[in-house]
Amino acid sequence: MSTVPLTKFGAELLKQELHQLKTKERPSVINAISEARAQGDLSENAEYDAAKERQSFIEGRIAELEGKLSAAQIIDPTELDAEGRVVFGSTVHLEDLENAQKVTYQIVGEDEADIKEKKVSITSPIARALIGKYAGDVVGVQAPSGVREYEVLDVLYI
Repeated sequence: MSTVPLTKFGAELLKQELHQLKTKERPSVINAISEARAQGDLSENAEYDAAKERQSFIEGRIAELEGKLSAAQIIDPTELDAEGRVVFGSTVHLEDLENAQKVTYQIVGEDEADIKEKKVSITSPIARALIGKYAGDVVGVQAPSGVREYEVLDVLYI
């Protein structure tokens, strides 16, 4: 299995979700299954079927999170020394050269990407275009509306 890059913050979020699933969700669904069993005939018991389906989802998600965390390469952006280069975990200030709009993105793992939080996945077109660039570089990013050009204004490791 290949490594899964995660920021320190992203790894903590996955650990919290795993803890929630194991300590709250799993016991809750086990209780729901036993209550549904107590109602008698399981062949026509919708509560039992729903609880079993929920249990399957929870167990699958637990296995997925454990797999990702065991294969995780956890990177603390504050400890990076990439000499001003854009790398995984870095925060990048950009200027759209078409409309002079400034944006800031942090390059993170797939599981922690959230555009509302200005966090883009390492596999996204903009992140792939930015990796290895320095402040002052101009990058072209393939967008649905065509190629957009951005100037890298600053690279931070925060």
